Amino acid sequence: MPELPEVETIKRQLERAVLGKKIVEVIVNNPYVIKQPKRQEFTKGLKNATIKNILRKGKLLIMELSNGRALTIHLKMTGQLIYPGDTRKSRVSFKLSDGRILDFNDRRLLGELRLLEDWRSLKFIEELGPEPFDISSEQFKQMLSSKKTKIKPLLMDQTFISGVGNLYAAESLFRAKIHPQRPALSLSDKEKEVLFKEIKDTLNEAIHYKGSSVDQYVQLSGTPGDYVKYHKVYDRQGKPCFVCKTAIKRISLGGRGTYFCPKCQPRSAI
Repeated sequence: MPELPEVETIKRQLERAVLGKKIVEVIVNNPYVIKQPKRQEFTKGLKNATIKNILRKGKLLIMELSNGRALTIHLKMTGQLIYPGDTRKSRVSFKLSDGRILDFNDRRLLGELRLLEDWRSLKFIEELGPEPFDISSEQFKQMLSSKKTKIKPLLMDQTFISGVGNLYAAESLFRAKIHPQRPALSLSDKEKEVLFKEIKDTLNEAIHYKGSSVDQYVQLSGTPGDYVKYHKVYDRQGKPCFVCKTAIKRISLGGRGTYFCPKCQPRSAI
């Protein structure tokens, strides 16, 4: 699933491409991705609305419109936004006042489009934890202090901290030299400080390289992001660690594949 860097990349590219443009037509090729309201009201509510502002909250994109409503876009596992598009693979397409088309593609129909009167009332938003960039190191340390949960699943919990998923949790923990199975409360204050720094540094680096194109993620232009070549552990099972040459290991943790270096991230502190 696209995480904070991928969604932030698309958000910034959308700002340059479609901000201030009017939606003149909505083409629905598969209404399944439209979660609310019903198809007819969805298309009617978008027609002739101008895109006034584009936000990102966690992994959710929000387009605030001139009619006071907001279009929210959750890419989930296989969603893509493509501009300019051609409607050939799209589930929903938005024809804009510049004559070009913004396509929402989603091969597996897992994404979610909503047209809302108030995006802040969306349950996903109300339950969202703070982003790493919105809190201090001291706040992060306090958040971890009483958590018995293993650190990797905790970092992926969007109600705890938002925007970090499987990929960037694994990369950040490697850089911080912390085993993914350690209980959060077992981390020392120094380890917490290092982890917090590495989370933010990893996310910023991934944004700089336009995200990681694993699964179906692509930039707004349809081109892949470049951060995959900088992954240290994610999807590198059996390959040598760049630091110590030990083979990267994969385990299942919280129902997700978890990658780490058994030497650089020892379990001894558990």
